[in-house]
Amino acid sequence: MHTSHPGNVGSAARAMKVMGFHDLVLVAPRFDDVLAREETLAMASGATDVLERARIVGSLSEALDGITYACATAMTPRDFGPPTFAPRARFASLAGEGHRVAFVFGGERFGLANDDVYRCHACLSIPTDPAYGSLNLAQAVQVLAYDWRQALGGFAVEARTAPVQWADGAAVQGLLGHWQQALVDIGFLDPAAPKKLVPRLNQLANRAQLTAEEIHILRGVATAMQRVAKAQGGERAR
Repeated sequence: MHTSHPGNVGSAARAMKVMGFHDLVLVAPRFDDVLAREETLAMASGATDVLERARIVGSLSEALDGITYACATAMTPRDFGPPTFAPRARFASLAGEGHRVAFVFGGERFGLANDDVYRCHACLSIPTDPAYGSLNLAQAVQVLAYDWRQALGGFAVEARTAPVQWADGAAVQGLLGHWQQALVDIGFLDPAAPKKLVPRLNQLANRAQLTAEEIHILRGVATAMQRVAKAQGGERAR
């Protein structure tokens, strides 16, 4: 409603798209060409399809055409009006009620007018620190879009890394044997009095739950230690 900053329009479009929503309606924005402004497009960051499909209307009545359940967004509840809920608490049941839902956001300076709130079925108040509850418009859109998507079932998280290949016992023991010899070579470990150093390193390796790649790295370090020790020993012999 009456948004005044093009950047917020672009950011709101981006917030919607990443959560799989595309139906953006602007009610009497400050700039008639807000959907095509440079700042809008820059902040949309690839969500230009949402902007291309967006509608600009002159009144809330036009925006809510076809909507069966409207949610006003406000920082604090009104003394009179629809019941107020935290978004997640209301969404848990609303997602299964079969409504065509709309979320109504106010302008940056004054938020929603009381008359606009009264027209809605519910008022959503994002729980914030009582000492500072002012959310940027696009941030509020992102929070509600995320919670609504989660209520609708959410998106699966896809791993971007290869499955972990854990090191087996033989690999760990091979590493410990290599490190034991490297520590002897650099003079850190006295083979005549090893005490409990190797068993302690074994426990450290178990706690670390090393991967096969980490075994290769640590054995490479041990090899480098031995190479340096051999080179220094040769220099001393000369």
